[in-house]
Amino acid sequence: MILFLLAYLAGVLTIVSPCILPVLPFVFARAGKPFLRNGLPLLIGMTMTFAAVASLAALGGGWAVRANEAGRWIALAVMAVLGLSLLLPAFGDRLMRPLVSMGSWLTDRAEKHSGDQGQFGVSLLLGVATGLLWAPCAGPVLGLILTGAALRGAGVGTTVLLLAYAAGAATSLALALLVGGRVLKAMKGALGVGDWVRRGLGALVLIGVAVISLGLDTGLLTRLSVGGTGRIEQALLTGIGADVPTNAAPSDTSNLPVEGSMPPLRGVTTWINSPPLTSEQLRGKVVVVDFWTYSCINCLRSIPYVRAWAEKYRDQGLVVIGVHTPEFAFEKSEPNVRDAVRRLGIDYPVAMDNEFAVWRAFENQYWPAHYFIDAQGRIRHHHFGEGDYDGSERVIQQLLREAGAANVPGEIVQVRGQGSEAAADRAQIGSPETYIGYARADNFRSAGGFARDAVKTYAAGSLRLNDWSLSGQWRVTREHADLVAAGGRLSFRFKARDL
Repeated sequence: MILFLLAYLAGVLTIVSPCILPVLPFVFARAGKPFLRNGLPLLIGMTMTFAAVASLAALGGGWAVRANEAGRWIALAVMAVLGLSLLLPAFGDRLMRPLVSMGSWLTDRAEKHSGDQGQFGVSLLLGVATGLLWAPCAGPVLGLILTGAALRGAGVGTTVLLLAYAAGAATSLALALLVGGRVLKAMKGALGVGDWVRRGLGALVLIGVAVISLGLDTGLLTRLSVGGTGRIEQALLTGIGADVPTNAAPSDTSNLPVEGSMPPLRGVTTWINSPPLTSEQLRGKVVVVDFWTYSCINCLRSIPYVRAWAEKYRDQGLVVIGVHTPEFAFEKSEPNVRDAVRRLGIDYPVAMDNEFAVWRAFENQYWPAHYFIDAQGRIRHHHFGEGDYDGSERVIQQLLREAGAANVPGEIVQVRGQGSEAAADRAQIGSPETYIGYARADNFRSAGGFARDAVKTYAAGSLRLNDWSLSGQWRVTREHADLVAAGGRLSFRFKARDL
């Protein structure tokens, strides 16, 4: 329920997000007309289409990313054609062909049927077209929601979450449509500028196409976002994160409940430090399954404890399996993962779960996540996120005793992580995490914003707390930035013990 509300609120915020600008002219084309027969069906069509398209995207991994990229350019091309149709009606009349002029045809049909019962259906179809255009151009919070949807896979929960996001956007757009409709209606009636309003909407569409095509939407438009949506969204996410259940271990571990059977370890891309393992082979052993990824700072801070458990209890029959499930594309690289395993001193088995097969089998949702499995292959405890390491170790000790292990130590390991593995000093943290790739970057302050997937010479900007910038020649992609020539620099003004 909390996640549902977060998705809805994030959708409401899209009204002040720059990524909603390209579709606003199509929404406002229905302004000044009866809302129940025009604006409402348009918003319903947009909401349903967006949820359907995004749910299909959750079925895949890399192919979905490529499809979204292709869809983005197709949407830009369609918006350009429709913008010209609004700006130059004669142009639209000459392009009345399937696909190319679909949006213009729908708009013309809506105008012709403004007085009969067909306008509801036509407006609904116009909303479907708008939803197809909007889906690839949604904002950064949607990116986070879609990531979670991809991890969980397509299903009822995914679709409901996406519908909540789209419903939030439709709510704010409906309010804007009702208010804006009165203004536009007054302008058309009093000033006789109906044709100019139509042309103005067409010009706005073309401006939106140009801004997105040139990659200015993450730079210029983000700075124009009203009310600091990024900070509001981050506050919402932080609040939700505070309520994520971690399931601390009970003080008395002698009667741990059975949470289910250990799922099969199928679909692993590569095994590191071990030949392939199966759930059947692990019967008779106490198993800890650690879901992690090597660029996740929360995962890195838990690694010293997992590593210590594996070493301390190996002779008593404990098997630790690190399931490396990537958050980013570069984390799917086997050389990168092998290098991280070596650098972190991990000598227990690591399963590369590039297709999220094991993740889905466990129905997991978090990095890091620890599952504790007894010698009979039953999940007896789990813990999400950092913390409660003492309680987790007591669970391991109890499961080993149940399995008949002799001389199980009763003391708790003393771990002091170094560098990125050191525990966070939460009292001193004043900066949230950010990302270097343009897909999820916040507070980037180099002039002109990102040049997406192209080499650009950046200049350092003036930085306030939590701002960052680049200087020198860089090529910025969706997930990372590559320095092209020597002398470049990344500047970040933050408040924390470590960076």
